[in-house]
Amino acid sequence: MTVSAPAPTARAKTLITGNSEMADRIRAHEWSSTPLGPIEDWSETLVTTVNLMLHSPFPTILSWGPEMVFLYNDAAIPTLMGKHPSALGGLYRDVFPEAWDLVSADLNACLYQGLTAVRDNMFIPIFLDGVLEDHYWSYSLIPVYENARIVGIYDAYRNTTDIVMGARKLRESETKLKLATEVAKLGVFMWDTLEDRGIWENDQMYEIFGRTREEGPINGSAFINEVVHPDFRQSFREATESTLQNGTPFQFEGMIYRPDKTLRWIEVCGQLQPKMHGSAGQILGTVRDITEVRSGQEAVRNSSKRLSELAAIVESSDDVIVSKDLNGIITSWNAAATRVFGYSADEIVGSSILRLIPEHLHSDEKTIIASIRSGKRVEHFETVRLTKGGRLVEVSLTVSPIRDEHGRVIGASKILRDISGRKRIEESLLQAEKIAATGRMAATIAHEINNPLESVMNLLYLLRPMITDPSGINYLSSAEDELGRVAHIAKQTLGYYREHASASNASLKEIALHAITIYEPRCKASGIEIRTALDSSAKIVLRRGEMMQVISNLIANSIYAMPAGGVLSVSVEDAKRSTDGIILTVQDDGLGIAPEHLPRVFDAFFTTRSTVGTGIGLFVAKQFVEGHGGQIEIESSDAPENHGTTIRIFLPKVTAYQD
Repeated sequence: MTVSAPAPTARAKTLITGNSEMADRIRAHEWSSTPLGPIEDWSETLVTTVNLMLHSPFPTILSWGPEMVFLYNDAAIPTLMGKHPSALGGLYRDVFPEAWDLVSADLNACLYQGLTAVRDNMFIPIFLDGVLEDHYWSYSLIPVYENARIVGIYDAYRNTTDIVMGARKLRESETKLKLATEVAKLGVFMWDTLEDRGIWENDQMYEIFGRTREEGPINGSAFINEVVHPDFRQSFREATESTLQNGTPFQFEGMIYRPDKTLRWIEVCGQLQPKMHGSAGQILGTVRDITEVRSGQEAVRNSSKRLSELAAIVESSDDVIVSKDLNGIITSWNAAATRVFGYSADEIVGSSILRLIPEHLHSDEKTIIASIRSGKRVEHFETVRLTKGGRLVEVSLTVSPIRDEHGRVIGASKILRDISGRKRIEESLLQAEKIAATGRMAATIAHEINNPLESVMNLLYLLRPMITDPSGINYLSSAEDELGRVAHIAKQTLGYYREHASASNASLKEIALHAITIYEPRCKASGIEIRTALDSSAKIVLRRGEMMQVISNLIANSIYAMPAGGVLSVSVEDAKRSTDGIILTVQDDGLGIAPEHLPRVFDAFFTTRSTVGTGIGLFVAKQFVEGHGGQIEIESSDAPENHGTTIRIFLPKVTAYQD
């Protein structure tokens, strides 16, 4: 591979030995921009350790200094999952941010305490082309000393994913084989035909033939003449001769006598193991009591049919049915699971169940596993799960423990039902109940405050002749307009379930300016700077009062979110999208909204304020905007370094109120 990098200095060539790709890259790397400094200034310990790493045939990482500067050898390149060559000279936590929480404890203990760490088959997912993949790793961390001080970490490791997955499949195969032998009740035997001596390998042999271990096994001659039913002795002899002479598999099915003279059907299967001398040899095989099989063929067929029907039910069930082990690794996956989550069985079986669980709910999975380990069921637990496409699905979850033949819990079966539709219906009913409650409030509110509002308006009317200052007259007019709007809102309460005011041709820019004028004194008093970009003067058919209420509510919310002052930005612009329209944006750098609250901000009566706010402002705003045929969307963050809220309203040029 050609190294595209600055030519190494003569000194670098003598310090770093070897002709490998990574030796070339280390010699050519611009180390002066890293905590290690120019390669010519490296300590003898660092140079020696780097050369030792480069000549190691095993994947090796060298983390140097308190920053853990990242160096590696050629054998490590295939394991870096696409991070090569940019990883060279980076910091460990930046190279593997996805693994840092899992390995940082070992790294820090090695670097700061001198503790050697050896880990086998540790589960550490790694990003590959932007996708987090499950991987297992074995590694050893050894501190590197210089003048009795730890200066780095020598990390020899290997990817053991194939080994872990292979061992898991082998254990599953062995478990299935052992279980199959016990379920099938197979006896295991060895018959030395040369010495005519039988060896019975397990208890099932004695149970099948009705003998005790004290009585011991019987030889071939006694078996043929005393145990095998006379009608089947000839076929037994023929099967024996065919195996001994031709080496064909030994197969026999017939009836035998037990010591208590009861008759049983048996099936014998075996294979010849020739001896070193002589024509005879050993026959190794199994014996199965098939009495119930032969006498109950119909029952077997019915049972098989029921099993097939059960498998078909599981596969065709509308409910998701999956199983997992106690490490959270998925072991089975039905068709409904594919429909709901988007993963095929081949994609998901063998992966962690956490792929289906949103990160903020990972602790719930630990609680569920703890219940399963104690043998308890988790019934009808309502939560959300994550699809392959990143969509959240509301589900009802029932989890039951899976036990082995000894009654020990070895995993869990999960039945998930997609309840998104039911939740939507419940939410609609809840919204309807809230709206009905609002309706019941409406008459009372209108009756109780209508007269006081009219009195205030009359007082303002009487006050008008007393004010001659133009600015005061403007403020008085604004107050009268706003009181009129308050009276209208009080009579409507939520403003949308009664007869609405008529629509007219109006400019969203003018409405926004009017709202800003009203709130400007309050903003100045609160230390809030108002920035405007009102670039669109287009007029559309809208209900002015409703849009005034919407904009006023958004501005008031922003002021509330900036108790220590800040910047409030209001813009009106023509939409740059396929549908002609106008976009109004209200943006602040206030406290922001927590992610868990964002999905509910437009719900009626939802509020995070403890002392003020009814929780109907944004609900009403959404109703008004959508009533015009528009859309409203919100973005918000409460992160310390980047907080604030942005609300955008799109109104089409031709609204729903256009004649």
